[in-house]
Formats: sequence, C-alpha cells, structure tokens
Amino acid sequence: MKLDIPEGDFAGYIFDLDGTLVDTMPLHYRAWDAAMRRAGLQVPLDEDLFYSLGGVPTRRVAQLIAQHYGLTIDVEKVFHEKETLFTEIQKDAELIGPTVEFARKAAKTHPMAVASGGPRNIVTRSLELAGLLPLFRAVVSADDVVHGKPAPDMFLLAAKLIGVEPTRCLVFEDAEPGIKAALAAGMQVVRVPSRRR
Repeated sequence: MKLDIPEGDFAGYIFDLDGTLVDTMPLHYRAWDAAMRRAGLQVPLDEDLFYSLGGVPTRRVAQLIAQHYGLTIDVEKVFHEKETLFTEIQKDAELIGPTVEFARKAAKTHPMAVASGGPRNIVTRSLELAGLLPLFRAVVSADDVVHGKPAPDMFLLAAKLIGVEPTRCLVFEDAEPGIKAALAAGMQVVRVPSRRR
C-alpha cells in the first residue's frame, strides 16, 4: 500500500484510527455481528453495510444497522455489548504500516491528533495497545462532540486542540464519512486504502 501525500505546507496532521492507523475493522465487524445477533438479527451482518458506516459513532451505527434490518433494539445495551466483545479481541489488531510509519516520522516535527468515531476508552486503549498514544498531542473521540462524522466537528476540535488552523491540517482517513467530514472542515485528505477494497 502506498499513500498519496499531497503537496502542501501542512502545520499539523490528524488521523482516523480504525482502518487508518490500526487494522481493527475486521475485529469491529466480528463484534458488531455478534452483538446484533444477540439483539435479534437472524442473518450474518452485511459487510458492505458495516464498512459503509466506518467512522460513524458507535451508538449511531447500532441505530442504523437496526433500522436497515427492521429491528427494535435497546441502543445502549447493544452499544455496551459490542464494545465488550470488541475489547476481548482488540489486542489482535495489526498496525497499518505506511500510515504508522508516516505518523512516527511526522510526530518528530509536527503536532498531531487522532479523531475517531469510537468511544474514548476504546480509542485510547487501541492506541496504547499499538504503542502509538505518545505520538499524539490530542485524541478526539465520539464522546467529545455532539455530531460525529460526516459532520466536521471532530476534525475542527482536533485542529483546535493541536493549535493548527484547519486549512493547514492534513487528514488521514479510510472511510467515506470521515473523508466527507475532513473536507467539510476545510482540510485536505489522504485516503488510506481499506484492506477490504
């Protein structure tokens, strides 16, 4: 995998986490599939549907999956079950080499942040397990904003926390909602190819 880094005088870098720095998406899929089956889903969770929701905050993902299948669920219960299932397999996630390599180099000279649609405890734990947490001056999670991706709020907050104008930030993202959010924030984007595509 080769990253297509645009030319520009970037003053800060913002990274999505799942599918961008750490290859957790297959693990999230397994956790969602199991949690939704416990909530009444009778068929395997559609992978295309799941991957189309990359970057969307977890509670909203539960609502959208339930809506898609016509299920009535307790969103909080499904949210907590999914996160519990994910934490049991979280340690199995692999790093996404090219993005992590770029992040390690850039951290020596530029302020950096993570902006992820996951809950703070899961995001922080993923970064700790991957040994990446010290690289980032700020971590923005779904718990920190009212509107998650594709709204620009996460990226705008991340830019503010690292003290960089949004237009001078470069974002690394793998999912469409996150790409839309970064563009809406006035930032350029590096599309990280999903291993699934």
